[in-house]
Amino acid sequence: MTQLSTKIKLYVDAEVDFTKDVLLQDDSDGKGAYIKEWNLSIAKPTTAQLDALETEAQAKEELQTVLSTRATAYPSIQEQLDMQYWDSVNGTTTWKDAVAKVKADNPKP
Repeated sequence: MTQLSTKIKLYVDAEVDFTKDVLLQDDSDGKGAYIKEWNLSIAKPTTAQLDALETEAQAKEELQTVLSTRATAYPSIQEQLDMQYWDSVNGTTTWKDAVAKVKADNPKP
């Protein structure tokens, strides 16, 4: 099941400040998070409207997981620039190979 915050962002189709625009709460009663306070000009979504966004929210969260994993797997920018320099000097493909490996090991869904 996806995060309620992801579904809300999809419903609103914009960034949401979850410290003032929409306040979520989880009472740790096994029912999960719910909207405690809705301070947006758009109508508060119904449970059915949020449930209808489940598939789209799941895809968005899966993509974000892959992108986060890739971000930590890539060499630093400094290392990549050094690889590119030495590739141009030596006629090698070290940088392209490194980037391709990260992408292959972490394919987008």
